[in-house]
Amino acid sequence: MSTFIQPQYSNVHPGVERVESAIEGAMQLRHRWSSFSGLAALLLTSVVAAVLVVAYEVMDNVIDGNLLVMWMALWAMAFVGLAFYSGTIRNIVSGSKAGLDRWAHGQAKARADERLWVIAKSDSRVMADLHSAITRQQSLAEADAVLAETPDAKAPGLSARAIRLGGADLKAYQRQNS
Repeated sequence: MSTFIQPQYSNVHPGVERVESAIEGAMQLRHRWSSFSGLAALLLTSVVAAVLVVAYEVMDNVIDGNLLVMWMALWAMAFVGLAFYSGTIRNIVSGSKAGLDRWAHGQAKARADERLWVIAKSDSRVMADLHSAITRQQSLAEADAVLAETPDAKAPGLSARAIRLGGADLKAYQRQNS
């Protein structure tokens, strides 16, 4: 009588699986903390330091026998505070970073507009290009008004600030070429 034995052995060693999951967990933790910016860490550290200074002043008035218990309670509160406010501080820092990015982008755009107007004052070809861009923007705005599209749709062209900055120069250019 012949029998076939097919044992089911694992293809992966359990120790290797544990090490791989530990490495994956460490990578996720590293990714989580890498998004925690240095400014948030500095702010959080300064808040914790202020709490520790106040707690030290309170502990200075306590009898020396309870000092170890007070230190343990103080550090427990410090770690709970770190865990509790880390997400909030991360959100505040990311929001302020986005706001600063928008501000810097606006400043760069304003400087570019000013440079363009300086160039346009000295070069009639650039002024003609700006004139055609403004005319195109006005015609697109009129077409948008006729079609009554959503107000969020923006026509490509110059910004209102650019038109305001160079409006007098463009009018003079238009009179000169008319």
